[in-house]
Amino acid sequence: MAEDWPISEVARMSGVTARTLRHYDEIGLLPPARIGSNGHRYYEEHQLLLLQQILVLRALGVGLPEIGRVVADQVDTVEALRSHRLRLVSERDRLDALAATVSRTIAELEQSRRDGTTMTAINRPENLFEGIQPSRYEENLRDFPGLAEETRRRTAAMPPAEVEAGQRERTALMIRLAEHMAGGTPADAEPVQAEIDAQYRALNDLHVASADEYRAVGRSCVENEEWRAAYEAIAPGLAAYQRDAIEVYAVRLA
Repeated sequence: MAEDWPISEVARMSGVTARTLRHYDEIGLLPPARIGSNGHRYYEEHQLLLLQQILVLRALGVGLPEIGRVVADQVDTVEALRSHRLRLVSERDRLDALAATVSRTIAELEQSRRDGTTMTAINRPENLFEGIQPSRYEENLRDFPGLAEETRRRTAAMPPAEVEAGQRERTALMIRLAEHMAGGTPADAEPVQAEIDAQYRALNDLHVASADEYRAVGRSCVENEEWRAAYEAIAPGLAAYQRDAIEVYAVRLA
């Protein structure tokens, strides 16, 4: 009989909660190898390999319905893993470029402030956006379906230049917050709260959000894997910094 592992052990090994594993079973994405007489789910090597693929695709921002289609269509596990690896290497390179872009921006901002000169990147503005893929922001709104739907509806009616300008402003906000954090500015300080207020007003232009909803958006900066990765690629600790700043704002808003 093939070796198998109970759901509790698979949860411990993978870092995925037992609740999530049960959900994957319920939607037909990852059925267990068997159900024990005690009612517990048990997983064999095949299911562990499949779970690895699911988690890799989730880390790449792929939704569960699309993952289901990918898994159903694949024939060879090794070829599937090779394909996933290529995507991961591409994403690593993108994040490396993004981190380098923001590090360069912070360094040039600090230097320009000391010298009283214009930062080099502004002389070539395209340098500010190397490694940035703005479409990922819309993809990661799936935890907020009302906002996601309104964002899709609004952007569909906008000219491409206007969509790009909005995406770049959101990226610029992340960079400005990273600069405040790097400078030791507390999350509840007025300059940071002014940025968060601008963000909240921009959000309300798309979808009116209560204090609790905005607080949930802040928590997602840390709890949503893709959001957290985007923030942490810019500066370690930035996801929690954004969450904390939103929490302060939401308390004042309530």
